[in-house]
Amino acid sequence: MGRRVSIIATILFACAIFLPTTDCVAPSLLHLVFQGCSATAFPPNGEFEQTLTALFNTLILHASQGHFYKTTAGSGAYSIYGVFQCRGDLGSGDCYYCVNRLPVEARRGCGRVTAARVQLQGCYLQYNAGDPNSLSGTTRLYSKCGTTPATGAAFLQLRQAAFSDVQVGVQGGRGFYAVGHGGVYTLGQCQGDLSVADCGDCLKTALQEVADHCGTVNSGQVYLTRCYATYAYYPVGGSGAYGSYGMVGGSPEHGQQTGKIIAIVVGGVAALLFVFVCLWFVKSLTKKHDDY
Repeated sequence: MGRRVSIIATILFACAIFLPTTDCVAPSLLHLVFQGCSATAFPPNGEFEQTLTALFNTLILHASQGHFYKTTAGSGAYSIYGVFQCRGDLGSGDCYYCVNRLPVEARRGCGRVTAARVQLQGCYLQYNAGDPNSLSGTTRLYSKCGTTPATGAAFLQLRQAAFSDVQVGVQGGRGFYAVGHGGVYTLGQCQGDLSVADCGDCLKTALQEVADHCGTVNSGQVYLTRCYATYAYYPVGGSGAYGSYGMVGGSPEHGQQTGKIIAIVVGGVAALLFVFVCLWFVKSLTKKHDDY
């Protein structure tokens, strides 16, 4: 009898350990926006690889404590500077899960390179072996425009009003701001260590570039080294879908919550099935011992 109880307790403990969590990140937040990889690979001596792994582990550890963190791993010729940042409207759980995904994407897409930038919808990672100042500035890293011309005579005025609100909003202290203006939804964010003035200047450049680059199409995004800006337009009465920004049905929040609800439901179903299998196994084991 004692041995049977011990076996059952061990199985239940194992089930609890491997039970899937239902605090699932919204799938759209893990969408890969872009990645850039250095053409220079690490030397095959293993030192850089160990330092990079240590850097990733440190960044993941701090992802549970805040939305932005930068650090340097290693020393001397083997030092690697790295930074992560989550979107300002993410909860702490979503931020942590998003940052956990970044090293996987970096290794998969870039391999053993000395510098890389991986931008997911909800967070980004950037690292560089050597001088951390090489990651500063307002160099354009990535841009993309929609393909559908915006309808409505007031579109340009509405977009400019939204852009102005974002530029003022990010200087309120958080470096992140999202706003909707007559169907134009705009989001801007600066790297977490920028001063208020530098954030304003960077985002001014990003907003001007996305306006110039995308013209009158219904969506656009521009990522600079230390800030980015995106917009999406839904004419009045249109439902629209712009899920890559978490903007679905005319509202940034609606898309994010829809994705999270789906993820939680799927995770819940998986968890229930796992519990059922564990209980069935325990019952079968008990019956087998009873037969003896």
